[in-house]
Amino acid sequence: MDTPPEQPGRASAGPDDGARRADADASTAPDGARLPLGTAVLVVVLALFAALTAGHLVAAVVGPGASPLVAVGNSVIDLAPSWLVEFGKDVFGTKNKLVLLLGIGLALVLLGVATGAASRRKAAPGVGLIAALGAVGIAAVVTRTELGQLAVAAPIVGLLVGIVVFPWLHRLARETYVDSSGNAGGADDVRTVRTGADARLTDASRRRFIGSSLGVAAGAGVAGLTGQAFAGPDVQASRADIAPFQPKTTAPPIPKGADFAANGTPTLITPNRDFYTIHTALVVPRVPVDDWTLRIHGMVDRPLTLTYDELRQRPLVERTLTLACVSNPVGGRLISTANFIGVDLRDLLQEAGVKPGAEQLYSTSHDGFTAGTPVDVVMEPDRRAMLALGMNGEPLPVSHGFPVRMVVPGLYGFVSATKWLVDLELTTWDAKQGYWQPRGWAREAPVKTQSRIDGPLGDITAGDVVVAGTAWAPHVGIDAVEVRVDDGPWQRAELSTEVSVDTWRMWRATVRMSRGENTVTCRATDRTGATQPEVETPVAPDGATGWHSVTFTAR
Repeated sequence: MDTPPEQPGRASAGPDDGARRADADASTAPDGARLPLGTAVLVVVLALFAALTAGHLVAAVVGPGASPLVAVGNSVIDLAPSWLVEFGKDVFGTKNKLVLLLGIGLALVLLGVATGAASRRKAAPGVGLIAALGAVGIAAVVTRTELGQLAVAAPIVGLLVGIVVFPWLHRLARETYVDSSGNAGGADDVRTVRTGADARLTDASRRRFIGSSLGVAAGAGVAGLTGQAFAGPDVQASRADIAPFQPKTTAPPIPKGADFAANGTPTLITPNRDFYTIHTALVVPRVPVDDWTLRIHGMVDRPLTLTYDELRQRPLVERTLTLACVSNPVGGRLISTANFIGVDLRDLLQEAGVKPGAEQLYSTSHDGFTAGTPVDVVMEPDRRAMLALGMNGEPLPVSHGFPVRMVVPGLYGFVSATKWLVDLELTTWDAKQGYWQPRGWAREAPVKTQSRIDGPLGDITAGDVVVAGTAWAPHVGIDAVEVRVDDGPWQRAELSTEVSVDTWRMWRATVRMSRGENTVTCRATDRTGATQPEVETPVAPDGATGWHSVTFTAR
């Protein structure tokens, strides 16, 4: 029997052609080729990366806080319960915000893996994820009261980039992986290679997909780095242009014997680089002096609006002050001392004319943080509260509130030490609540009398050992520190020369240590005669209490 001649343009069927078609029919899903999991995940992750960095680049123009990742991170901080915030501080210290950003990044990668698995056949799940995350970013930005109206442009641009990049890369990937019947993707004149039961890989489309993916990654990286480099104004240049301060009233010289640094205590003045910093800002505000103003209003007779130059032209004072954080645990290091230069806050409020009935000085930071400080405390003649412009002879470091911050001796920072200050309102307690009050923290928070052990450091030999440490009761003053070894008798320590009641005070004592483990405990007594309590309490809601103990091993 004659066989029909071959038709032009069609390949003749080989002996295995029927089996090959049967295999393809059995293995090809109705929706076409299924992307390998790794490729599908890569497409989602690249699209998310492009969306985030595009938003970050736009945020460099409309405000660093508008970056989708930053805005969402700030919202997470605001919505997190107090116990979780304190857990982050305890475990990660001042690196807690970096850990938060890394955690958000990890969450996005895990979402990318899950969505990539769901997007192996269709792009819809990936588009849905990007749209949902874009909506979250937009919501996070529009609810940040400190951001301007243009800030929403950053997450919107990020969303648009994401919903364009993802379907495009997904289509290129599907053109790369062609179903074995030859019906999906690839040109007829391109050599195909069998990659599995349901797909073949075309060389040309593979190169196109790889090149496009590398291009997206490179472009996103450039956008992210550019956004980071140009985010916000050049605040360091603004800070560098400030002329040296010439305070009308200078702080007294630090007397000899003001610390026992040779025995392991800190120096009396904490260098700026070592001064503790705790704040809620995920990205530190950058406010040049030319853009800064302070508004004093509310229950006052004469509202004031001051520029930086106007504030600086007022009589400047220099004061040596110790600041403490309410999150400082027993024996903690969240306490420091500096020479602050600025304007007396009481004088400024007297000029504005505080009306009767004003109960709190409600301060607002450039990033939206708020705090309520008791008016009667700020107005005490000897409180020495101030608006600080300088710190240890230089303009405030950016991380410490440049250009202007509040400093109120004797109160924990969360109710008194607002950084990047832009607004002061005289009001009542019922009218407004500061940032931390709705989160369960105290309304009024005087610093509690505390002491800690700082030395000795290194190896210890049994016998007489000098133990040294630090004690503080800002605006009250330290009168005594006692130490004991194990359950032995208390003995009085030597105190360093006092600088003022508003600064910490060092102590040291020679104690007898035996070979092996020795537990040393300290306690302080303030100028009112009150001794710090033995019972240890947590930092919330108004500061930790308890005696600090350290176990030393003597040889």
